[in-house]
Amino acid sequence: MQPFIVPVQITLQGGRRRQGRSGCSASERWKKKDRGDGGSAADVPRKPPSSAGEDRAILLGFVMMGFSVLMFFLLGVTILKPFLLSTQREEANCTIMDTRVKDDWLDCSFTCGVDCRGQGKYPCLQVSVNLSHSGQKAFLHYNEEAVQINPECFYTPKCHRDRNDLLSSALDIKEFFDHKNGTPFSCFYSPDGKPEDVVLIRKYDHTVVFHCVFWPSLTLLGGALIVGMVKLTQHLSVLCDEYAHVVREDAGKAASQKELRPHRLWRKGREKGRKPGLSGGWPS
Repeated sequence: MQPFIVPVQITLQGGRRRQGRSGCSASERWKKKDRGDGGSAADVPRKPPSSAGEDRAILLGFVMMGFSVLMFFLLGVTILKPFLLSTQREEANCTIMDTRVKDDWLDCSFTCGVDCRGQGKYPCLQVSVNLSHSGQKAFLHYNEEAVQINPECFYTPKCHRDRNDLLSSALDIKEFFDHKNGTPFSCFYSPDGKPEDVVLIRKYDHTVVFHCVFWPSLTLLGGALIVGMVKLTQHLSVLCDEYAHVVREDAGKAASQKELRPHRLWRKGREKGRKPGLSGGWPS
């Protein structure tokens, strides 16, 4: 049986060389996968595509944030800025002293169409009050705008041609204050400005300012929270996929090692059994 020793020896050596090359190539492939610079695209965990619900939620969040910024701009220009520039007023008690409609009507202008403008007159209602905390006499106005338009009149009605309607409105307000003669009511005066300019109601108070800041801020926070929650969910999904991919790779390595172990033991035993015959040298 000596003639068959040499081919068997060559076959085993070739097999060992092939197994060594395959083992080296497999180890190199695993190293490349671990480094992230090799391997097929199927082995690399990819980011799962976002669903339609997630896209709509992100779109809703950005729309809410954009709408809140627009609300901040509009409310800031129309309410917050006039409030900050207006004179700060304090609450006091006022008592009606005298109400009268001036004989001299004031001029006003109105529009009656695209290119039509008319001139009219409106009655000036004066309401005199007494400030209870100082005993000072002052003119009462409806709000801050009435003070800026005409500091002598209680309010400025909408100008139009019907003089009787304007006079009737002024007389109704005069009758209302005549019934309150001697009854204290709340009013607002400016301690730093002209104390004689007293208003009945404040157009921009702290409650209005609070709502102008609170609701846009809540909308902005809600939109940012929606976008942040969706992005966090997507990130956690990617992490879960990567972890599952690593677990599958480790399980595959362990299974391949377990399958190759009996074959390696058998190969080692076979090599040990053939060593005496192989060490005999070449036949003469």
